[in-house]
Amino acid sequence: VLSNSIKKELAILQPEHLLFSYHGVPERHIKKSDITKSHCKIDNSCCNTPSEAHKFCYRHQCYETTKLVAKQLNLEENTFSTSFQSRLGRDPWLQPYTDQTIDKFAKNGIKNIAVVTPAFVSDCLETLEEIGMEAKHSFIKNGGKHFATIPCLNDSDDWAKTIAKWINNWNLKS
Repeated sequence: VLSNSIKKELAILQPEHLLFSYHGVPERHIKKSDITKSHCKIDNSCCNTPSEAHKFCYRHQCYETTKLVAKQLNLEENTFSTSFQSRLGRDPWLQPYTDQTIDKFAKNGIKNIAVVTPAFVSDCLETLEEIGMEAKHSFIKNGGKHFATIPCLNDSDDWAKTIAKWINNWNLKS
């Protein structure tokens, strides 16, 4: 469902780069969720090394989602990336940060980007204002030309059918 919704938008938008922006969490939460208590390093080495810890690792699951969706969409290696948004407080949060990533794209000459927020199933303050308004403004201010947000699944028919299927499957197991 997610891949199909993105595919429809990409056909229209044709961005140079697709950014998958996930809701961030403090790094300490990721380390606490490491059931092995030794696997998580908060860098790509741990996410790329097979481990039982991946079952509960939000960071790994975000990167894995990006990888699987990019594969379904036949995206080329350097045309997509992953970042994390909505950080609060002074603790270090998952990186790279979406706002800094978007600014860097514009400063490095990328003129046309699209941002998808797969961790959000419905549009909300973080998708509409933080990405759709603030990030867009910053991208344009730093030299970008075209900034688009790919809508969340919201009330799409495909998403509603998927949820109904999950509920029916769950009810059959109960």
